Amino acid sequence: MTSGASSPDTAVPGMARRLASMMYEGVVLFGVVFVAAYLYSSLTQQRHALTGMHGLQAFLFLVLGIYFIWFWTHGGQTVAMKAWHLRLVDQHGHALTQGRALARYVLSWLWFAPGLSCVVGFKLTGAGPIFGAIVVGILGYAMLGWLLPDRQFLHDWLCRTKLIRQDLAPQSATL
Repeated sequence: MTSGASSPDTAVPGMARRLASMMYEGVVLFGVVFVAAYLYSSLTQQRHALTGMHGLQAFLFLVLGIYFIWFWTHGGQTVAMKAWHLRLVDQHGHALTQGRALARYVLSWLWFAPGLSCVVGFKLTGAGPIFGAIVVGILGYAMLGWLLPDRQFLHDWLCRTKLIRQDLAPQSATL
């Protein structure tokens, strides 16, 4: 299917819808990360937040990877994507394989690369400058989506995946 002849159920979602879904995903992930961090700290007997910090970060990276890869390969939608009627498919409209979902998960961390590069490159210290650099980097990455085909983000373009709109079909009223 060409991008010019999209049907309503496979149309490219707007940037606002995709970013809203990401914000909602952040709310869902807060709970996932909270439970996973509690489990990690309980199992490792972590008593201080900075003790075992890198192990916790690696564990959370793994947990988030399992979360996203499982949902993307089992229906193509996370909880937030279902709420915003988005579905993740490959470039041909098929479900993702585990390998492609893994590649997309790893490459999706590119969102943070511009901001973190500024933090390291300019040797920023303090919460304000670091937070600002990361926010500016994320906004720049999002704006790059306007330049790529079908307004997909860089990680989708690299992985040959795309988000499509999956609006609910109108249901007939039967009483």
